[in-house]
Amino acid sequence: MPPRCRGSSGYRGVHERPGGTYYAEIRSGDVRLGLGTFGTAHEAARVYDVAAWRLERSPTQMNFRDVFTREQAQSVAPPSRLITDQDRAEHRRRRRCLLVAEEDERAMAEWRQRHPKDVAAEHAFWAKRTAKRRAERLERRRRKPLAISQCNIIEAGGVSIFGDNDLRWDDMWIDTSDNTSPDEDKDDSE
Repeated sequence: MPPRCRGSSGYRGVHERPGGTYYAEIRSGDVRLGLGTFGTAHEAARVYDVAAWRLERSPTQMNFRDVFTREQAQSVAPPSRLITDQDRAEHRRRRRCLLVAEEDERAMAEWRQRHPKDVAAEHAFWAKRTAKRRAERLERRRRKPLAISQCNIIEAGGVSIFGDNDLRWDDMWIDTSDNTSPDEDKDDSE
């Protein structure tokens, strides 16, 4: 039986694109499901029929009446992917993020070309900061064995060599506590 005439493509749920391709879509409630773009209107109509079978539509809403089961509809249609409005929104969001990132990269490249002294100063700042952090880390590693030995002396009933404000107490506290900062313990007690 020839297809029922619907719109410019001649099929229900199939729209002709300006490039000569055909786009199939079907509505389910208030959600529009995009079924894909196809080379011929016939392929797009077959995919529409498969989606209609899956959504349990009546045979009067199908493009072709030579198919009597969903399995038959699937066997004659090309494979398709359902594309929802939510997929389109996610695609638009990702595209905007990509455009922002590309614009940011372009602006930073232009800034680096215009201000080479600032770039050199920034590199020097980060190199100095990295060196300072490495030195602090090495100093903590150097102080830790002494702090552990003092902790063992105090547990055994001995007298500590540390004063009240000695930073090595922090090393002992961090080594023997589950918390990561001695200030957290003070906040908990208040």
